[in-house]
Amino acid sequence: MKDKNTVYLTQEGLDDLKKELDELINVKRPENIQAIKEARSLGDLSENAEYDAARNEQAVIEARIKQLEKMLENVSIITDVSNDKVSIGNTVAIKYVDDDDEEEYKIVGSQEADPFESKISNESPIAQALFDHKVGDVVTVESPNGSYEIEIIDIK
Repeated sequence: MKDKNTVYLTQEGLDDLKKELDELINVKRPENIQAIKEARSLGDLSENAEYDAARNEQAVIEARIKQLEKMLENVSIITDVSNDKVSIGNTVAIKYVDDDDEEEYKIVGSQEADPFESKISNESPIAQALFDHKVGDVVTVESPNGSYEIEIIDIK
């Protein structure tokens, strides 16, 4: 269903990544460069904790910038979401067959997944089981803790 390098994002997720990249390039990187200059001015670099900390922060910032740029090169925006069959971008109401508990999840790309906001990754066992199924279908979810069945109640 997907190329290994493709990053699936909603428009909101894309906007968030662009905002983070802009913040890193235009705010964090210049602040870090200034911190390195100030630490250098303190003298001996071999025992300069401020310098080491600033260099470590620089490595983290640069790595995240590269990661974000690579993600943005391979982004696929989730659009034209159909409510007929479950796919990435849908919000799906499900019922666990064993205990009648009901939940609602939005299926998003792995970069946007946030279980606290009921956003699950398209790579998760539940999403994988739900894909291409319709309202009323009962599907088996294969999880590390064993398999279980869920019924699709609604697709939005």
